[in-house]
Amino acid sequence: MSGSNDMTSDEALALQWEAAAAEADMSMEEAMAATPAASTSQAQDSDGMSDSNVDRNLDAVLGIPVDMQVVLGSATMPVASLLKLGRGAVIPLDHRVGEPVNIVVNGRTVARGEIVVVEDDNSRFGVSLTEIVGAKGSYA
Repeated sequence: MSGSNDMTSDEALALQWEAAAAEADMSMEEAMAATPAASTSQAQDSDGMSDSNVDRNLDAVLGIPVDMQVVLGSATMPVASLLKLGRGAVIPLDHRVGEPVNIVVNGRTVARGEIVVVEDDNSRFGVSLTEIVGAKGSYA
């Protein structure tokens, strides 16, 4: 097993999620200013990979689709009750109105947020992120 100083996979995922969100907020100019200027001869890093190969690999990873869900709540009921449900039936959920909803990526809760109406299209809902979730709590 890993030592007590090692991060759990949940903590590592939360940190990666936070870093990716921070990167997405940076404009192209800020990103260019933050990285050292590369020579046109494609500088090699200590692993022998050129900057263009690293960029290409990063682009490949960033293009991988993930399954994201916004969970409003859940309910547990016996199969007999489930079979009795019909059109117009109301299923009470474990979350109350106004409570944060969970944002789940590939089966793991990574953030929480509030339901909002999308400004450009009043017929659609969206989620405003309020916190990033880690293994032992949240990162604001």
